[in-house]
Amino acid sequence: MMAIAASTLPHSYSAAFPYSFTHSKNPNFQPPTVLGICSKGPRSYCPLFRPIIIKNAATKPAKSPAEEDWKVKREYLLKKRVRSVDVKEALRLQQENGFVILDVRPSAEFKEAHPPGAINVQIYRLIKEWTAWDIARRAAFAFFGIFSGTEENPDFIQDVESKLDKSAKIIVACQFGGTMRPSQNLPEGQQSRSLIAAYLLVLNGYANVFHLDGGLYTWFKEALPVASEE
Repeated sequence: MMAIAASTLPHSYSAAFPYSFTHSKNPNFQPPTVLGICSKGPRSYCPLFRPIIIKNAATKPAKSPAEEDWKVKREYLLKKRVRSVDVKEALRLQQENGFVILDVRPSAEFKEAHPPGAINVQIYRLIKEWTAWDIARRAAFAFFGIFSGTEENPDFIQDVESKLDKSAKIIVACQFGGTMRPSQNLPEGQQSRSLIAAYLLVLNGYANVFHLDGGLYTWFKEALPVASEE
């Protein structure tokens, strides 16, 4: 028995194409699978879709470029001993040990609610340019009902460096947090915006980087202190 294994549009900036998918209520949104069919024919190259791959049903699916990329990032984070802390420990470290909470969510979400004293540098930003490629990327997002497509913020490290020096003690936070802990269904854990940001920080010389386990969703759920700029 043969089966058609449809590839998916990449959902991380580090995937085969440089765009990502976010959702206003769930930034870890995973787009549905789509068949890589192009109007020029099944053998033609289509910039928004990968070609259909025919596999035996018993064959284990190959990892996507995004999954392979996250595996490398996770191994580096573990090598550099980046530790995850829960929200109550993060609050204690902030209040007693001078840690800074770096909120990497979009600025609109940060302004709505964030831990007091947190600093905001978004890891992704709205697509700004209007080249033919950017218009095509917007169309790809719109196909899934997402009208605020995002891309990697190329100034992320530069923006962080303007606010925090390399000796700063940082707890990186996003909405849901992700995890480096393996599980049966996720042997490499689950990547997230905060873990990708933590990777970029240690890669660029920041030595005291922690990760907020459970993300700011858990912070708000636990009714910990919240500030707002609205």
